[in-house]
Amino acid sequence: MAVRTTGRHAGDTKSRILDAAETLFIECGYEAMSLRQITSRAEVNLAAVNYHFGSKESLIHSMLSRRLDKLNQERLKLLDRFDEMLGARLTCEHVLGAMFIPALRLSRDPRVGGKAFLRLLGRAYTDPSSFIRDFLNAHYESVAVRFFDAFQRALPHLPREELGWRLHFAIGALSGVLAGTDTDSLISEFSQGKSMNDLQLIARLASLMVAALKAPLPDSTQLAAFAAVLGDATESGADCPLESAAQAASPAGATQSSAQGAVQSTESEATDARDGEHRGGAMDAGSFQHALHGTA
Repeated sequence: MAVRTTGRHAGDTKSRILDAAETLFIECGYEAMSLRQITSRAEVNLAAVNYHFGSKESLIHSMLSRRLDKLNQERLKLLDRFDEMLGARLTCEHVLGAMFIPALRLSRDPRVGGKAFLRLLGRAYTDPSSFIRDFLNAHYESVAVRFFDAFQRALPHLPREELGWRLHFAIGALSGVLAGTDTDSLISEFSQGKSMNDLQLIARLASLMVAALKAPLPDSTQLAAFAAVLGDATESGADCPLESAAQAASPAGATQSSAQGAVQSTESEATDARDGEHRGGAMDAGSFQHALHGTA
């Protein structure tokens, strides 16, 4: 039988269920949390969950939307403001600011999760569940596309595929930090016990990500260096195309010639990517969407 509650008590019950689900999601991730755990922590019975949400899946949708809808509304609002102010002069720093400033502001507000808000973001961005990935991809697709396009306008020298990879790596690394339990202690340790305001935190975050996003494309010298490293690190030629190429070459100077061949091949592929911008399997706005919402 469905539990029928009205007025303030109904609201309290629903909020307790959402709060319990959020706490367990942060601690365990989607696959490891159960309705039994949620009802136990919320001090309600299963009928109350069914009455308010209908299923675990619907409950998690509501739990994520409760926080992320507001975040993404604020993100888009700030990005629109920067667009109006700067137009073609929009910078990478401004786009990153539009992504992270709203998150920091909301993390300071206990009414929308407080300090746990950043951990919720980190967990959502890194949870391996296909259910979470599918929900975030579908629900916030327009936000991801909007930010990817803004990054591309700010970084016109990068092909779409390369930009997608860089955003995927940079935001994925940040998400792993946010999902951890020791973020506050790390910040305290790195700042040597001194308080760090939002400006200082954003500046440190942006300086690392901007440097990664603005880095020039690898040239032939860098490609040759990495080709040599991969060749030296591989014991069996069957495991590494670069090593296979080295073994196929003549014994004299085999490693050098294979590395040069690999470099030429890689440079050719890079040129194709630049010329064609993005083809099948390329990392583009869709892949940035995975990075923005923590999907692989």
